[in-house]
Amino acid sequence: MTYDMCCIVHSTQLTTVSSIKGYLMKYRLFLFNPLHPELSPGNRIIDTFSDRFSFHPFSECKNNIKEWIQKLDNLAIESSESPTSALVITDASIKNNIAMSIAHIHIHDHLITKTLHHAMNVLHHAMNVTSTEAELFAIRWGINQAINTDNISKVKVIMDSLHSVKKIFDPSLHPYQSHSNFILKELQIFFSQNQENTIEFWECPSRSKWHLHDAVNKDTKSFSPVPLLPCKQSWDFSKKSECNDIIKTCKMTFQASDSKGKHFLDLVDSDDNPIEPSYIRGGSWLKFFGHSNSLCARAPRAITNHAPIGKYRLRFFPREDFSCLCGSYPIESRSHILHECKRFNNYWNLMRDSISHFVLFLELNLGAFAFHNDSI
Repeated sequence: MTYDMCCIVHSTQLTTVSSIKGYLMKYRLFLFNPLHPELSPGNRIIDTFSDRFSFHPFSECKNNIKEWIQKLDNLAIESSESPTSALVITDASIKNNIAMSIAHIHIHDHLITKTLHHAMNVLHHAMNVTSTEAELFAIRWGINQAINTDNISKVKVIMDSLHSVKKIFDPSLHPYQSHSNFILKELQIFFSQNQENTIEFWECPSRSKWHLHDAVNKDTKSFSPVPLLPCKQSWDFSKKSECNDIIKTCKMTFQASDSKGKHFLDLVDSDDNPIEPSYIRGGSWLKFFGHSNSLCARAPRAITNHAPIGKYRLRFFPREDFSCLCGSYPIESRSHILHECKRFNNYWNLMRDSISHFVLFLELNLGAFAFHNDSI
């Protein structure tokens, strides 16, 4: 097997987990409705009313909690002083596999509280659904109540996850289409009624403990619902369960040295926990170096120990020179490069085995684990 093939085979452990979300589940059949007019090119909200809605992530203030709380306070004050503004605050939680979602709606100086357990089959709560589905239900109900109130032209929705909201505007097939289609249809009507009508989506991290969102959060956790009918599960919950089973198996397999490779470089995250396979947020490894072609090429070589270094040449091409170019080590090894070699900036050491330090070492040493013709 050539060097390139070896590298590809062994680096697969770093990349395959990212595709788990697309895994085709066996023994289940899910039917999608045909695309609604609101999702057809040319008729979509992003085509016709792109200037009427906006997203405001927490990252706008560079993750400064105090600054963001001040912005949310100002938002609430402005909304309370305007008779044409509505403030919708939503949250969802899972307890005993039962999802609950709640929306608090503030209009002018009056609070309308809508306590909504995620409804399915005319129940007041549903088992085996995801928190995203529950959150979307609350957002859907809150928007419906706000835009159907007389004289409302400005709607501001506050929740702890913009990821859920962006599903509304995603025209591709996904398990949240029933909520997405309903919301889009209502927003189309709302925007068409007046060119001044707008809606904003603001992110409020739960850890910020912002008083209005915290009140909703406490409401979602204050109930102890009991299932009334035999349990069913949603498409997304089924997919999540399947993914979790695959991840669990993958982690167990990953622990065996003969699976991930006996020379696999074990790294830890910022909390000093060993990095394990995951598909969340781009995977456990690739999210740290996937932004750079050079890093994405050199990092898997170093982690799997299949790199253009002396120890590899000694094993597969023993007639070639396998000593280190620094002249002080007979065999150029990964450990020598990371900890001892004078050719590189010795930022890495045995006490710093976090992936952040590993990536920093590669960024500071562009020639480490690189071919001579690599594009830096």
